[in-house]
Amino acid sequence: MDIKPIRGEADYERALRRVEELWNASEGSTESDELDILATLIEAYERERYPVELPDPIEAIKFRSKQKGKDSRALIGVIGQRTRVYEVMRGKRPLSLNMIRNLHEKLDIPAEVLIQSARRGRKVDVHRSAARLRRTSIRKSA
Repeated sequence: MDIKPIRGEADYERALRRVEELWNASEGSTESDELDILATLIEAYERERYPVELPDPIEAIKFRSKQKGKDSRALIGVIGQRTRVYEVMRGKRPLSLNMIRNLHEKLDIPAEVLIQSARRGRKVDVHRSAARLRRTSIRKSA
């Protein structure tokens, strides 16, 4: 086991190639231990080098509603009355603490996503890291 810190892209790519070689290592083996260590190093490097922004709260609400096959009418009672839902979803009114609690409980949206300010007009670059997202599955699987 010859593990070195990841200091740049070349080290990062080398670590990823080694992870691919170790992917099917037997549990409890030295290769499995090496895989765990490399996954931790890769995760730390990616967290620093490629930070992932949280989604816009309104976009998160729309996305989760769509996932559940519901439209904005399903938010009546969760956010408030029909006009309140309309105001919030249009960005005319911020989410209140009670709305955040309800959305977190009923739609299972992480509170840290909901408590941030809406970023109207600012696009988050989600395309930037399709490969990075694939690679971060390493830490979940390892």
